[in-house]
Amino acid sequence: MGIVSIDDDLHEQLRKATKVSCRSINAQAAYWIRIGMLCEANPTLSYTEILAHEMSAAGVAMPLLAASAA
Repeated sequence: MGIVSIDDDLHEQLRKATKVSCRSINAQAAYWIRIGMLCEANPTLSYTEILAHEMSAAGVAMPLLAASAA
C-alpha cells in the first residue's frame, strides 16, 4: 500500500463524488482507478458494458428495465 499524490482539484471532485456514491474517499479513488484500467484495457466496450460485465462476474443479478413508451 502506498500514498498517491493527486491534484487538489481532482481531490475535491473525488470528495464530492463520495457523497453520491456512499463510498469513502479511498474506495471512490480505487473504484475510479479500477474502472479506468478496465476502460483502457477494453476500449471497444462502453462504461455500461464494463459495469454489466463486472456485476455479472461478481454474481450480481441486474434486472433489466422496460423501455419507456414514446
